[in-house]
Amino acid sequence: MSLLGLDVGTTGCKAAAFSSDGACLATAYREYATLHPAPDRAELDSRLIIGLIRETLTEVAAATRRDPITAMSVSTMGEAMTPVAEDGAILGNCILGVDLRGAEIIDKLREDIGQEAFYAINPNILAPNYTLPKLVWLRNNEPDLYNRTWKFLLWGDLVAFALGCEPVTSHSHANRTLLYDIHAEDWSDRLLAWAGIDRAILPTPVASGTIAGTVRDAVADDCGLPRGVQVVVGGHDQCCNLLGAGVYEAGKAVSGMGTVECITPAYDGIPDPQPMLACGLNIEHSLLPNLYVSFLYNQSGVLVRWFRDTFAAADKRLAGGADIYDALTAEMPADPTRLLVLPHFEITGAPHYIADSAGVIAGLKTGTTRGEILKAIIESATFYFVEPLEALKSLGIDTSEFVATGGGARSDPWLQIKADILGVPFVRPKYTECGVLGAAMLAGAATGVFANVADAVQAFVQRDRAFEPDPARHRIYQDRYAHYQRLYPAMKDLLADMQAAP
Repeated sequence: MSLLGLDVGTTGCKAAAFSSDGACLATAYREYATLHPAPDRAELDSRLIIGLIRETLTEVAAATRRDPITAMSVSTMGEAMTPVAEDGAILGNCILGVDLRGAEIIDKLREDIGQEAFYAINPNILAPNYTLPKLVWLRNNEPDLYNRTWKFLLWGDLVAFALGCEPVTSHSHANRTLLYDIHAEDWSDRLLAWAGIDRAILPTPVASGTIAGTVRDAVADDCGLPRGVQVVVGGHDQCCNLLGAGVYEAGKAVSGMGTVECITPAYDGIPDPQPMLACGLNIEHSLLPNLYVSFLYNQSGVLVRWFRDTFAAADKRLAGGADIYDALTAEMPADPTRLLVLPHFEITGAPHYIADSAGVIAGLKTGTTRGEILKAIIESATFYFVEPLEALKSLGIDTSEFVATGGGARSDPWLQIKADILGVPFVRPKYTECGVLGAAMLAGAATGVFANVADAVQAFVQRDRAFEPDPARHRIYQDRYAHYQRLYPAMKDLLADMQAAP
């Protein structure tokens, strides 16, 4: 028997099957493009992605016939909802969080309810990247699509629904909509009334680890899965990532280095909201009862991918199947660069949520190499987190060590840069794709393969290597960070004017 984890992200989907002792038996991955139908708009083709997900399931199922899959769970991005009909037909694309449609609705919400009163219901920092403004925008601007929709489903819900389960969502995903009451663990009547949204068009919030159903026989047959595979409600990708990194208790933090880099500390219970709000930190359910998390996040992997596609498009296919990212990081200089990058290529993440900015590369000379530019991107993407990490320390939240996960965690140079800048160790587990791993662990714990998640962690999570900070480079980076802090204030007005220009 085996357990399957599925991770659906902004740029790709991955399925992986694991034996009950944590060995990875098979993986499959498909990449897809973000659609930009107009400036400041970003969508995914939901029909295409469901098809690609089924391809990954088919590939993994074929490789695990000797260890048939018995249960699965899903780790997915937050916010983005897809409109579906009752018969399962997908009616349109999902709108991503970086899409700025509905930004004016957040201004109105802030004016009518206020950030503090809102935070008491749904502890998120008001910003346009969540679901609520997108739904209101759709209702106001595409009423035919909105009125034809039976349910708007987040990605975890959509995948399970496409497999044959009822339309339910995890508490962690529901929180990302701005329509959820974290204390009642249900949709907020007050927020639904303010937005004019009928709860009937939303999935039912349930706890992660709930068994949503089984894969429909016809879908199982098409994908080559055994019949009767149980589908377990997963959660927001960063929450699955946390479990996959071995964190199931308060007091530890994970740095998820994927398309978006997200630092996730865990707490027992809901923290005091006032200091959390003052530091610009959200509060969200994890996968586990009474364990809550916050997110510090911004662009990281997506900037490295942009660099690859822009500066190394001709090198994507290297001789002998060599990894393009390894080849590019080998070009980086050993010492800290003198370049600065403002990592605002899209709307920034927590804690500032800056929408009217843009990316900047400063300090270029004719002798600048692409290796220096790549290293500067990684350096400045890390600089972004220095300020909010200091805020966490002020709240007594331990950030003295990070578990590094995701695709970026496979890079030794990247982890060393992060350790040198932040001055703390970065620990890499042996298996870094912790979103799929955490989903598979949750599926096993929910279906009785493991007595509890602690047993799943014992079986699945192993430490590979710790990257210790270099004191000399850390001192240099402290000076570089002082320059980085001056970059956005110096260009703020110009960048805002450029974004507002027709």
